[in-house]
Amino acid sequence: MLTSKEQKRAADEISNSSNVIGKGTVLEGNIETYGNIRIEGRVNGNIKSKSKIALGTGSHVEGNISAQNADIEGEVKGRVDISELLVLKSTAVVHGDIITGKLVVEPGAIFNGTCKMGTVKDIKLSDSGNGLKPQQQEARMN
Repeated sequence: MLTSKEQKRAADEISNSSNVIGKGTVLEGNIETYGNIRIEGRVNGNIKSKSKIALGTGSHVEGNISAQNADIEGEVKGRVDISELLVLKSTAVVHGDIITGKLVVEPGAIFNGTCKMGTVKDIKLSDSGNGLKPQQQEARMN
């Protein structure tokens, strides 16, 4: 059984990991991660992160986005749920509803949809990506 220090260190390592979907890459399907993710290419599917999502200038996402924080420079067609801070850069184009704790919109950003600010529910990831059975997952968190 893991000690609490080992569990904390493992959780920190997972949340500090970074992922990149490069320019010219097309990904079909959903993405779930505990770490940061930067997208420069195209994603057709939902994206969930317990950390930060950054969409580069040429990025295009068709699906819902859920994260703790996000910087958007590209295009999103779908709902955006951000628990803390969402930054829409000047090149951002968002077609869909936004729910966020705090919002920064730079001049030139385009947003078509509704916006609700305040407390956002916690981001839940599926257990399938960590290789643990639900009982092991629960034991690891306790």
